[in-house]
Amino acid sequence: MNNEQHQPVFTIEKLYVKDMSLEIPNAPKIFLERETPEVNIQLHTKGERIDEGMYEVLLTITVTAKSKEKTMFLVEVQQAGIFQIRHVPETEMDPVLGIACPNILFPYLREAVSDIITRAGFHAVILNPVNFEALYYQGKQQAEQKATAPEKTEETQKVTH
Repeated sequence: MNNEQHQPVFTIEKLYVKDMSLEIPNAPKIFLERETPEVNIQLHTKGERIDEGMYEVLLTITVTAKSKEKTMFLVEVQQAGIFQIRHVPETEMDPVLGIACPNILFPYLREAVSDIITRAGFHAVILNPVNFEALYYQGKQQAEQKATAPEKTEETQKVTH
């Protein structure tokens, strides 16, 4: 029996921005605001099988900046990746899709968010590192309580820039 056939396989097939949107509902007057905005960040992960041994993982972020209750900008980016994952025990698939893959996607998501916000004429929002392992287990715990899908997690942060 050839032992190589049963070795775990994990490769990145494709990394891409699946969707990106920017809204500046109060332009141009919002550019005259001098107050430091309140920034709210929501982050979601989702992984699903798309073919035999092939999985798409989607990391979605929504960044909203408000000044005096007026929205300065709203950015949503979906960073995706197609991963080939084979010979991994079923019990380990959820952590691979919910922790390992988002860790690979996050730097690309971070760059896309910073770039679009800068191009929109605002100061860059640099996303803090994310502990996807903690988010995964937090989401799993919430899922057990609500009986929902374990691969969906959320993080909400309020930061001032």
